[in-house]
Amino acid sequence: MEPGHRWMRYWLFKSEPSDWSWTDQQSTGDTGEEWTGVRNYQARNFMREMDLGDRGFFYHSQQARAIVGVVEVCATTHPDSSTQDPRWDCVDIRALAGLDRPVTLDQIKNDPALSDMVLVRNPRLSVQPVEPEAWAQICAMAGHPELG
Repeated sequence: MEPGHRWMRYWLFKSEPSDWSWTDQQSTGDTGEEWTGVRNYQARNFMREMDLGDRGFFYHSQQARAIVGVVEVCATTHPDSSTQDPRWDCVDIRALAGLDRPVTLDQIKNDPALSDMVLVRNPRLSVQPVEPEAWAQICAMAGHPELG
């Protein structure tokens, strides 16, 4: 590996479909969209760790409670345009692939290999890291092992 290069990291982005859905995310095309409105320091700090090309699960909260797609970070942290408060940053993400078989929170909770996921331990956190092993497991559950 080249000096200064790091391995890709994986994340999970939660959104209420009534506010911003997977369909909305897909409609932004290759330019993607700012992931605005995060007002939690831990979630903001996770976004500050993201690099171009990092992948993330797109998770529908509320009734659906399922991972429905895969996104890619296409712009690193910058000021969140939805506020004048300089404390808040965001990244831009673009849709890569929808999941033919969404993976529900119940499926994740019932899989012992995924019991340590932040989604299980701290389900309210809107942006969170995903370990590579959990990423691969969920991709396989969704019928997309090639994404893992």
